[in-house]
Amino acid sequence: MSYNLNIKKGIPTNEKVSTTGTLKRLLALMGQERKNLYIAMVFILINSGLNLVAPYLMGHAVDTFIVTKHYEGVIQYTTILFGVFVLALVSGYTQTQLMGRVGQRMLFNLRNIVFNKLQDLPIDFFNLNKAGDLISRVNNDTDKINQFFSQSLVQFMSSIFTMVGAGVFLLSINLKLGLAALIPALVLWIFTRSISPWVKNRNAVNMKSTGILSAEIQESLNNFKVIVAFNRRDYFRKRFDEVNTENYQNSVKAGIANNMFTPVFGFSSNIGQMVVLAFGIYLIAIGQFSVGLLISFLAYIAQFYNPLRQIAALWANFQVALAGWDRISQILVLNNNLAIIEPAPKEESPYLMSFRNVSFSYVPGNEILKDISFDLERGKTYAFVGPTGGGKTTTASLMARLYDPTAGKIMLDGVDIRSMDLDTRTSKIGFILQEPFLFSGTIRDNILYGNAEYQDISNDALSQVLSESGLDGLLERFDGGLTAELKSSGDGISLGQKQLIAFIRAVLRKPEMLILDEATANIDTVTEQFLDEILKKLPASTTRIIIAHRLNTIENADEIYFINSGDIKKAGSMQDAVNLLMKGKRES
Repeated sequence: MSYNLNIKKGIPTNEKVSTTGTLKRLLALMGQERKNLYIAMVFILINSGLNLVAPYLMGHAVDTFIVTKHYEGVIQYTTILFGVFVLALVSGYTQTQLMGRVGQRMLFNLRNIVFNKLQDLPIDFFNLNKAGDLISRVNNDTDKINQFFSQSLVQFMSSIFTMVGAGVFLLSINLKLGLAALIPALVLWIFTRSISPWVKNRNAVNMKSTGILSAEIQESLNNFKVIVAFNRRDYFRKRFDEVNTENYQNSVKAGIANNMFTPVFGFSSNIGQMVVLAFGIYLIAIGQFSVGLLISFLAYIAQFYNPLRQIAALWANFQVALAGWDRISQILVLNNNLAIIEPAPKEESPYLMSFRNVSFSYVPGNEILKDISFDLERGKTYAFVGPTGGGKTTTASLMARLYDPTAGKIMLDGVDIRSMDLDTRTSKIGFILQEPFLFSGTIRDNILYGNAEYQDISNDALSQVLSESGLDGLLERFDGGLTAELKSSGDGISLGQKQLIAFIRAVLRKPEMLILDEATANIDTVTEQFLDEILKKLPASTTRIIIAHRLNTIENADEIYFINSGDIKKAGSMQDAVNLLMKGKRES
């Protein structure tokens, strides 16, 4: 059940994926963009071919017309070369436009794919991975891939085509001189193959440290009120300085690795040109070569090694893109461990929910619940009490299938809860969390979140529904009513007001089971009594699960369960619950 990308999950550490394999997996995500990519490749090939023809025409013009002083031919070839350059300009512009659009659409699609994948993963994954690092993967890492496809790939493929074409021309003009000129390229190939894994690793470490930096900033800003309240800005600065320094050091190391190719490739280019010049002059001296061919040869040497210099810089971008893709693919290969299982025949049961020999642990070997069994009847109110850390919220999370038990099973309405599809399960179970989350938008947007029944209802009709449900009194506590605007996460309103909105959102769905996890912990006594009156107006068949520390919130419960040290047992009377709670706190 572990989803922590930092503890050898995602892509297994013993799985070695080649560069070719990585490219295939990346191209598989392009979908319809592959057609546009192939069209762009055609224009890249045309552009490279046109640029390769020019040196041969120049050399031929020198030997045929300039040496013999036939200037009409020079004018004719000049016109032809001008046409070649114009066509090269058009094809180059077209390929750039195509690849720019491919890159942007791919970035759009890739971010959608990654974000949708994150939506499909269970809460356990987000408990083990920091939000800042995930944001860095969605924003930063995908952008590195986009930069490669929209900018670097055009130059990369153009350089490859030009280099291969130039090599063919070099060998066809003079085999011995061509081989001598290409020897430094062989050395470069060996060097590049040897150092590329190290460069990719340096970039992967740098991206990881960038994610850690993003996570640290996000965590500190989210908790800035606490930092100010305890006057610990020094701790904030110290933590930021540590991760920022580490990120700086990793960035420097990645920069050194990325820039290592350029001087080496430049040196090899110079060596290649020296070999051609020296050997070419020697061949001219013995009558085996012409001045025009030497000019063409030098031009082709430039067209062979200059792309290599570009590839030196582009190869580093390619390694950055591959490192980014590795981090993204670590998310894409994950599967939700809360899969829907094949349904068994429905059991006839008087109970809405049953725990059957359920055990659960967040970390293997540390069980929070141990072989728990109990039944919940329809229409009753159940209270779960116990000391902090006893397992109350964990039990509620299992009821709503935010997690699956590590052993045993949970039955809901006569079927294994794991066999229920998401829509059916969420329509049956309402959950008011201890820390409610609100979205940017109006109060209407928040109370109708996930409620398909009232999604298109007018504000007047919705107000009538709220009035019939006894919820209009809660709405009056907000200036503007349904149209009141809320900031991100409900900033600007109290925690108690957030809880009221969450309460309306859950009750309006009319679930068969309503779980209140410390739902009244942040509201005043008068409002709590008001909420209690609303709960009494729920259908008689609604089962209520109340998890609370405050004993006055559970005094009207039909049954009380005590949870502590992995065990759940009936508490009996209210006084028995108090005695067990006091004993449990002493034992804790």
